[in-house]
Amino acid sequence: MADSLVIVESPAKAKTIGKYLGKKYIVKASMGHVRDLPKSQLGVDTDNHFKPKYITIRGKGDVLKELRDARKKVKRVFLAADPDREGEAIAYHLAHSLNLELDEECRVVFNEITKQAVKDAFKKPRKIDLDLVEAQQARRILDRLVGYGISPVLWKKVKKGLSAGRVQSVAVKLVIDREKEIRNFQPEEYWTVTAVLDADGEIFEAKFYGYEKKKTELKNEQDVEKLLDRIKGKRFVVEEVKQSERRRNPAPPFITSSLQQEAARKLRFRAGKTMALAQQLYEGIDLGKKEGSTGLITYMRTDSTRVSETAQTESIHYIKDTYGDAYVPKKRKAHKKKAGAQDAHEAIRPTSVNRTPSAMKPHLSRDQYRLYKLIWERFVASQMAPAVLDAITAEIRVGDAYFRATGSKVKFLGFMKLYIEGDDDGNKEQNKFLPPLENGQKLKKKSLDPKQHFTQPPPRYTEARLVKTLEEKGIGRPSTYAPTLDTIQKRGYVMLEDRRFVPSELGEIVISLMEEFFPEILDVEFTVHMEEELDHIEEGKVDWVEILERFYERFKKRLEVAEEEMREVEIKDEVSDEVCEKCERPMVYKFGRYGKFLACSGFPECRNTKPILKSTGITCPKCNQGEIVERKSKKRRTFYGCERYPECDFVSWDKPDPRPCPRCGKLMVEKRRKKNTLIQCTECDYQEEKN
Repeated sequence: MADSLVIVESPAKAKTIGKYLGKKYIVKASMGHVRDLPKSQLGVDTDNHFKPKYITIRGKGDVLKELRDARKKVKRVFLAADPDREGEAIAYHLAHSLNLELDEECRVVFNEITKQAVKDAFKKPRKIDLDLVEAQQARRILDRLVGYGISPVLWKKVKKGLSAGRVQSVAVKLVIDREKEIRNFQPEEYWTVTAVLDADGEIFEAKFYGYEKKKTELKNEQDVEKLLDRIKGKRFVVEEVKQSERRRNPAPPFITSSLQQEAARKLRFRAGKTMALAQQLYEGIDLGKKEGSTGLITYMRTDSTRVSETAQTESIHYIKDTYGDAYVPKKRKAHKKKAGAQDAHEAIRPTSVNRTPSAMKPHLSRDQYRLYKLIWERFVASQMAPAVLDAITAEIRVGDAYFRATGSKVKFLGFMKLYIEGDDDGNKEQNKFLPPLENGQKLKKKSLDPKQHFTQPPPRYTEARLVKTLEEKGIGRPSTYAPTLDTIQKRGYVMLEDRRFVPSELGEIVISLMEEFFPEILDVEFTVHMEEELDHIEEGKVDWVEILERFYERFKKRLEVAEEEMREVEIKDEVSDEVCEKCERPMVYKFGRYGKFLACSGFPECRNTKPILKSTGITCPKCNQGEIVERKSKKRRTFYGCERYPECDFVSWDKPDPRPCPRCGKLMVEKRRKKNTLIQCTECDYQEEKN
């Protein structure tokens, strides 16, 4: 007979925990929050110490009835929501709804859902942490004051359905500021000169460095001609060879932001998808009869790189047994703590390194497996010995000009045997070949290759780079990154083009108005200060009401000014050349979360929409009538098809090349590889490397 009720957020978590606790416990799911502020009104009494007016969330009445009925049958209730502010708030509202005493030790927290972790947690229940609850409540009310304050002004002055948020508005401004940098960028010309040299039959490259060992920029063709004149007929001689040993340390185990960044780079996952998959891995995966449902990773909303001693010891044993003693670091890894990190949780890691990705693969979906493999490899690599590289630099003199050749080779792979961190451009560290060179050695010149270049503007933000920037600037917290990116796209303020954020006209108008009337909301320093204040509430250092009073006093005045002085802005839809095939009205351009699309101007009477097809200018090889156009699948993956679809069903996942095959004249496509891109014929075996 059960004598205890355990409440968690989800059925998956309930299933996993129920298996560990046994028959004396009833485990139920609350399905997330059960109480919240009402959607139909502000729900905050600003004249009475910001008292929130909580209501039962629509649809949660039946859930609460089930929980109350279960409560009557047991002696004790345990609230086992997630171990963060949000989880503490869920526990608090459940306690209120079930009439539990706040001084009762009913709160149970664990960082991983494994048998040992869960059983240990139930041995030491605690009271609900009201500081954590107040920190969450302050954030919720602060965001409500901003959103429900500014949004109605935007509806009235610009367009219905718009919204403004404390963190989302700063994120949009970052995207817009970057776009302005790109628009205002003035490219500057520069040149490089590469010498292809022969050292006793070994060919290598060296780049012009400068005159008399001083770095010199080649700004135009005249500078290049002067250089070529000065070195004409002169011998290339090795003047100095420097060799040094360099150690490269592994990246720390994942925190929320770095997981989202690396999953975007390596797996092309959106932030929201990464967190949804991580949640599944955390809450429990069915591993069959032997283990049943088991949590595979630790809690995924964290800004701490801390690792438990038990996990470190287990990983060291695994590394030693799998790779040998040389790959075990001489001392235990202690990765540098990030400034402002809460450190309440561990890093994101596998709950056991012995559950290798290959062993888990049969139990996981394809995407679950790919994310688990990434987390597992990153963690194990973080506990391994550094890589050792030999770096070589050769200074080569020709007259008074100096060329420089660099090379490197891996002396000891260390952690690189398992894992190398990605970057935003997908570059991989390459070892440049450099033959053995000696001081005074004369070299043969094979060729000189001058090349013109132009400086490039800063790149647009990818999801990974925007998350990294938000984290570096201290904007938001681990739980807010993915929802923020999702919201700014849903509102039509930004869109993704080639996996990079571009602001919409609507986004630029809204941010321009906010800069004029609500500059504090867009100020990074102010936003960071508010995040720190929320952390101080959590630590019990400040009173949450005082923080809100100080903010609202200034904000209320700005709202009043905006309502009086903000100009009305009319956003007209741009009319296209296309006519709606359903009602023959003109089609207009609209912005959605996935970019520009065509919609009927007769909305809402006619709801016809269609994508804007981007032509490649290549004739369809199947029907020889239509052009190949770029399309998007339901999962937003780019593919190529005939514009005459459905009359012609030609389709290709690979990007067509404009040139016909030089061997057979058929269509060629791009095939992306890890290190390069190949151009391959779709009919014969012809292929070449893309320049």
